[in-house]
Amino acid sequence: MSLRTPLVAIPTCYREHNERLMYTTVVRYPHAVVDAAGCMPILVPSIGDKLCCDTLLDSVDGVLLTGSPSNVEPFHYKGSPSREGTLHDPDRDATTLPLIREAVARDLPVLAICRGIQELNVALGGTLHQRIGERPGGEVHRRGRDIKRIMEMTMDERYGPCHPVELAPDGFFARLAGTAEIMVNSLHGQGIDQPAPGLKVEAVAPDGLIEAVSLPGARFVVGVQWHPEYKPLDNPVSRALFAAFGDACRAVAAAGRGQKRRAA
Repeated sequence: MSLRTPLVAIPTCYREHNERLMYTTVVRYPHAVVDAAGCMPILVPSIGDKLCCDTLLDSVDGVLLTGSPSNVEPFHYKGSPSREGTLHDPDRDATTLPLIREAVARDLPVLAICRGIQELNVALGGTLHQRIGERPGGEVHRRGRDIKRIMEMTMDERYGPCHPVELAPDGFFARLAGTAEIMVNSLHGQGIDQPAPGLKVEAVAPDGLIEAVSLPGARFVVGVQWHPEYKPLDNPVSRALFAAFGDACRAVAAAGRGQKRRAA
């Protein structure tokens, strides 16, 4: 009997467009789940405490957390108030933060990208830098540079390699890439400050900013600050990352729905 295709929950953003409120995600994320992970995406509306995490997580085999123009509201990690004009999405925060905690408690695979790694870190007790471009050496990250110039770039330029990251020896990415350093893109204005208890730092940028984390002992909990979902099949590390996530989701699907519940 063939194994069913694993289901991956993708929480959406809550945005207004042309005076209409919408739950949205960039198409690259569900496409990467299908094409590079071999799973089926399920878009989840960001409805906060109206979402029953138990019901959702009983039904899926993994969670993918996407990037977004918005930032996690700083009160979630006892940070100072955001500067005026900072874009937030409180409905997404209210959905993803408890969802992450429950998914980790159930040992479900979690892949967290860009805003997602920040959500993962905050959900598990870490903090964020709110303006990485103002840190010493922060100009290495594209958002620390000329924003107007970035927006004039083609998509391939914008999502192309920007800076190297040093991989933790014998870590998840070092094993995945088979090297000590890889090149990544950079489109973020915030990043991890203090990593959450239990998270392992997997990669750092030249300025010391944390670029990837994992949760040792978990089936698969991995976060990256860069964007592997952009043309993932063209990048060996991105392809391997999504394949590993897909394999972890298939293991959950093979174990059966009854194995997904939180341990007593």
